[in-house]
Amino acid sequence: MTSDVWLPIPPEDIEGLPAGPAYRFWNGEETFPADPADCAYYVVPYMKPSGVGVRPLPGMRSVRVVQTLSAGIDHVEPGLRHLPAGVRLCNARGVHEASTAELTLALILASLRGIPDFVRAQDRGEWLGGFRPALADRTVLIVGYGSIGAAIEDRLVPFEVAPVVRVARSARTTERGPVHPLTELPALLPRADVVVLSTPLTEATRGLVDAEFLARMKDGALLVNVARGPVVDTKALLAELESGRLTAALDVTDPEPLPPGHPLWHAPGIVVSPHAGGPTSAFLPRAKRLLVDQLNRFVNREPLRNVILTTGV
Repeated sequence: MTSDVWLPIPPEDIEGLPAGPAYRFWNGEETFPADPADCAYYVVPYMKPSGVGVRPLPGMRSVRVVQTLSAGIDHVEPGLRHLPAGVRLCNARGVHEASTAELTLALILASLRGIPDFVRAQDRGEWLGGFRPALADRTVLIVGYGSIGAAIEDRLVPFEVAPVVRVARSARTTERGPVHPLTELPALLPRADVVVLSTPLTEATRGLVDAEFLARMKDGALLVNVARGPVVDTKALLAELESGRLTAALDVTDPEPLPPGHPLWHAPGIVVSPHAGGPTSAFLPRAKRLLVDQLNRFVNREPLRNVILTTGV
């Protein structure tokens, strides 16, 4: 039985890894650290260009677990067809919630309170006064109420928003209140002052925020995307921004990275951050804890956490 474990973090830097497996360090380099056919547990390199993480998958004929260090799995899904049946795909639930929620609140506050305008005015030596929207008493709609969506609500509560409306793929009830299904979005959008996108990228959510979605948002509303760029129709969003009817704060874009000269850079009423939700000082210690826990479970044949799907099922 193969026992290689491929890690994008040097194994000597991770305290608590179980004995037994042969640990191979690979962080997306051109040369593989060993034969992919001998890999049993593959941890996908984090924040690499499209296609890097799936490159070894066709040769991983004996792999039993593919572990991402991201909350989303869309960058790995194209390579899953190369894998044998029974491979478990796990994500990094528990690693990114705090950092992504922090950035979400920062983007909301920066956009509403005009922080980018203040910074530009400071560069000009200009005192830019006037009234700005507050987050207090605003209705916030969270589209994609998984662990990140819940973490965002945790941080919204002290800001006295009124209320938070939750939307996910299917309806359910939480301690904080109901979660509405996606089918109810058309009726919910006109109520929201701030719409936060934290949904995974799937066939159901690709292009979810199209011209019709945006048209249902109330005048002056703010769209915040910390999900994936292709969840939003960029052309439709640009039309709303250029009209001045909506504003936006985007941590992810389509295309991504946003190329120089793209209209989104200079659209009115927009704040753009460079997919900075996850890569913070909180990432590495939390990623290491996840890997130690998962690999101890794997070696001891205990149930793994965060299993998103199993190939061939």
